[in-house]
Amino acid sequence: MKNIPIAFIGGGNMARSLIGGLVAGGHEPDRIWVAEPDIGQRELLHGRHGVRTGPDNLAIAAEAEVIVLAVKPQILQGVARQLAPVVQARRPLVISVAAGVREPDLRRWLGGGSLALVRTMPNTPALVGSAASALFANEFVSEERRQLAESLLRAVGVTVWVGDESLLDAVTALSGSGPAYFFLIMEALERTALDLGLDADNARLLTLQTAFGAAKMALESVESPAILRARVTSPGGTTERALSILREGGLETLLAQALEAARSRARELGDLLGEQP
Repeated sequence: MKNIPIAFIGGGNMARSLIGGLVAGGHEPDRIWVAEPDIGQRELLHGRHGVRTGPDNLAIAAEAEVIVLAVKPQILQGVARQLAPVVQARRPLVISVAAGVREPDLRRWLGGGSLALVRTMPNTPALVGSAASALFANEFVSEERRQLAESLLRAVGVTVWVGDESLLDAVTALSGSGPAYFFLIMEALERTALDLGLDADNARLLTLQTAFGAAKMALESVESPAILRARVTSPGGTTERALSILREGGLETLLAQALEAARSRARELGDLLGEQP
């Protein structure tokens, strides 16, 4: 893995996160190429990570055994059609981090045939090395290449595989959009803490550390979140009173409705992107 040539098409936030994780994990920087039209971004990537950069997608892709498509979904069709000759000739592993673009559409834009494609949905905590990424591989991805794709995404966090591509819409609703749900809860807690008399610095620190500590406990425990919640909910205590208000207000129902709405929107966007000829 550490010497495999990898080409990133697009040098934005997600690409920078993946590259940073790869280099920190020991991947040779001169075995990573990045195609990026913005010269400032190219200079930043080269200066920070020592990777090779250039403006030409085709020239960069021609160097690689793995191509990571890290451009916006709205422009992916044009980029994929441009890359099709190189992809058809070299048959690399293609990994797409573009949300919503389905495997059959991407494979068609790349020229069709038995191309090895992996779709993945990292979330924004990849920026701090704490992503939750789900991956889907088409039938042409070998076990060796599955491991290669997984090792690349593990450079920025944890990974899971789904066997049905449609489940990536549920992943989008849960972990893709999920950080925003927690940010909203933290925002509300911090704002209310100010109303209760805490100063701004203490309100923020206590809110963020509480969220971090709860997540860390849940990750490191063999018990479910339900059991962990029950253990800190003393009968007749403050936590029980607070949780009763949240439940009476319909928190659990609202979260279920939110995830359903996000999954529905992910499907709609996939349909729209797939309608492109």
